[in-house]
Parts: sequence; C-alpha cells; structure tokens
Amino acid sequence: MPLPKKLYERELRRLQAELVDMQAWVQSTGARIVVIFEGRDAAGKGSTIKRVTEYLNPRVTRIVALPSPTERERTQWYFQRYVQHLPAAGEIVLMDRSWYNRAGVEYVMGYCTSAEYHRFLHQAPIFERLLVEDGIVVLKYWFSVSPDEQERRFRSRAEDPMRRWKLSGNDVLSITRWEDYSRAKDTMFVHTDIPEAPWFEVPSVDKRRSRINMITHLLSRIPYDHVDPDRVVIPSRPDARGYERPPRNLDNYVPDAAARLMS
Repeated sequence: MPLPKKLYERELRRLQAELVDMQAWVQSTGARIVVIFEGRDAAGKGSTIKRVTEYLNPRVTRIVALPSPTERERTQWYFQRYVQHLPAAGEIVLMDRSWYNRAGVEYVMGYCTSAEYHRFLHQAPIFERLLVEDGIVVLKYWFSVSPDEQERRFRSRAEDPMRRWKLSGNDVLSITRWEDYSRAKDTMFVHTDIPEAPWFEVPSVDKRRSRINMITHLLSRIPYDHVDPDRVVIPSRPDARGYERPPRNLDNYVPDAAARLMS
C-alpha cells in the first residue's frame, strides 16, 4: 500500500529536522561521512538525495555526481578521482553513483576490461576498509525497483520535457540488459558487502516509502547528539547618517515580468 501523501510529508519534515541536527553534530565534532547512492536507473536515488539535502548547508553537505572520466583520468588509478571528493572534518558527502560504476554500468556495457573489473572487486573492499580505519563513516545504499515500474518511469521521463534530460541512451538499454545488471549487482554484493561498510537495500517502487525508510536508517547509523547552535543576535539598525541613493534611472532593472501575471 502506498504511503499516504499527508503522512509522508509530516514524517519527512520531522526527519529533515533531524538531518539538520545531525549536520550540526557533524560540524561540531569534525565527523566525516560518505553516503553512497547506487541502484537501478530510475530507482529514485536522485529524488531521495534531493529530500536529504533540502534544508542542509551545501557548504557542509555536498553532492558528488561525477561525469564520465576524462582521457587523463582513465589512465589514473581507478579510485584516484574519487579520493579528492572525500569529506574533510565536519563534512558529509552524498555520492550520486560512485566508484561502483565499475561493477555496474562499466562492466555490463563493456566500458572496462575484464581485468579492470576483477581488480575493482578485489580493491574496493580494501579501499573502503582504509576509509573506515581512518575514521570515515561509509554508508552504502542500493535502490531497487521492479522492471515494470522502471519502464513506467522511463516512459514518464520521455514524455516530460522538464525531466527528459534524466533519460540517457544507457538508461534505455538497461531495460534490455535487466538480467545482466542483476547478475552484476549480485556479484558486487558478494565481493563488497563487508562488515566495515555493508550494503543496505532500499525497495523503491513506492518512492515516498523508500525516502522515509532510507533517511530513517541513515539517521540511525550516525551516533549524533543534539547540538545547541550559537545564538545569533540581530543588531538594531543604526540611524541614517546622510546617505542618499543615486537616481534610480541610472540603474538597470530586470523587467517586471511578474506584473503581467496580475493584469
């Protein structure tokens, strides 16, 4: 049963307030958190990230969504371009896809060699253990969606000019490679579901339910306490001291397009 909209909005608002508290704790303690969002195309990763970050400080909580690697980056150690985006003290990084591209789309679509793929499966757990050993919290979420629901969302995007940019050629091909992606995901879990950084699956046919479940779980995995913010005192405005504004006709104003809406 889909989660009712009013119930969803009330609980989401409460959780978003908790996220603000969690962010304040991260800042005050110097914690470092990486949250990885992976899963099927159109499984709801982006919309969940949007709800997570809606009221957070973008200077503290950053979204990392890397494009395809450049020619130079292709010659680097695979994890190298991700390392520069890891959090410093007091930061949270949300990865809208991550180094796990190699275990998914790159492998299924033939964008990497078999040797590169198997090297990744060997090195990823080592890499993540090093991050955790250094004090970084690594949380990994896999968003799953049914074949029918994925296709419905693809068709909805294709017909919506505001969201058509979210549909790529690789996305469409994922319909025909469904079982290949399933096998790749299963293999990835076998090699990278480690105690230090386990995978957590998020069923996302019902997007409202999946957002609530994911955010609730995220908050449960961070041992944060409420931090009282520094009180900001708004000063009284001082008396005017003779300033005169230049004539308005010397400034360039944007046209009042909103006025047409009221006529």
